[in-house]
Amino acid sequence: MNFYNYKRAWKNFFFIIAIVIGIGSLWFTNTLVEQLKVEERKKVELLAEATRIMASPDVSPGIDLSLVLKVMQNNETVPTIIADANDSIVFHKNLNLSTSKANVQIKGYLKEMKEKNLPIEIVLGEDEKQYAYYSDSNILIKLVYFPVIQLVIITLFVLVAYMAFNATRKSEENQVWAGLSKETAHQLGTPISSLMAWVELLRMQPMDQSLVKEIEKDTDRLNKIADRFSKVGSKPELLAGNIIEVVDSTIDYLKARSPRKIKFIKNFNSSDKVIVPHSVVLLSWVIENLCKNAIDAIEQEGKIIVSLIENPKEVFIDVMDTGKGIPKSKFKGIFKPGYTTKRRGWGLGLSLSMRIVENYHHGKIFVKSSGVGTGSTFRIQLTK
Repeated sequence: MNFYNYKRAWKNFFFIIAIVIGIGSLWFTNTLVEQLKVEERKKVELLAEATRIMASPDVSPGIDLSLVLKVMQNNETVPTIIADANDSIVFHKNLNLSTSKANVQIKGYLKEMKEKNLPIEIVLGEDEKQYAYYSDSNILIKLVYFPVIQLVIITLFVLVAYMAFNATRKSEENQVWAGLSKETAHQLGTPISSLMAWVELLRMQPMDQSLVKEIEKDTDRLNKIADRFSKVGSKPELLAGNIIEVVDSTIDYLKARSPRKIKFIKNFNSSDKVIVPHSVVLLSWVIENLCKNAIDAIEQEGKIIVSLIENPKEVFIDVMDTGKGIPKSKFKGIFKPGYTTKRRGWGLGLSLSMRIVENYHHGKIFVKSSGVGTGSTFRIQLTK
């Protein structure tokens, strides 16, 4: 499993932990809510019993009813209405009423309470009954919504923290990679200069100059690679130029150094001109990465077809191969740093290509089409 897959596994692990914590919080709060509902119903039952005692004809005039009155007054939180069988209001408490619409509001509260909870029957005599209706207190309502609000706040906090951490980490990684690239370019400078001097000496010798020319091409190639690394982390200068020359020269170089089983086909006219603002060094790097991946994907004999299509606003460069193809589930993952199917390599080619095309050239690069065993087509989209 590569580094990218490890990161994804850890993200999935923390996501599952967050879900477990959320479910646990909801379960615990729901348990408290159910217990509080029982307690509130007991309060209303005591109020109903106190009402029955106060209205009972059996109560002697000398009996102390202060405890009963205290029970009736003790309910300061649960909205309660006591009504007879005809819904005539006998008593109400803890209702939020306005002076002008009190009667209408009480009827509305009574209707809601009937739907919310079962009433408590108060038997006053053989033919006389009253009913105690109630709804949830404000404390209970707040407790019901508390875990949801808590989870939203925690989620927002974790999201902001993750984004800040991710941005800081990416910035540090970018600085490290940029520093490493520039140091690599600097270290390559000295041996490349020596090779260029040796090429000039070989030209003066009586030998096959075609070999010297090929050595010169490879030396120039090393010089271009060093130039590419020196530009990593710096904003490149985009100059309007003929993009066909870049694609054509890159393919010619790769063609001469690729296995004979690979056949390169240019689906464009090398003498045409398509002017697009671009960096020659970086864009040729992208074309090279796509072609090298295509070569690796072709296990036996195969073709790499490079097409160039333009319209008044955009230019499309398609690199198609007849290789083993890419599963659809991997279309986006292949552009992430560290993704590779090779035993050797760091899996940075397509990631760097995406950065060059999208961040520097303000274009797009994506898998246009692919199927296992049928080959793949990568598309570069640039704006004129």
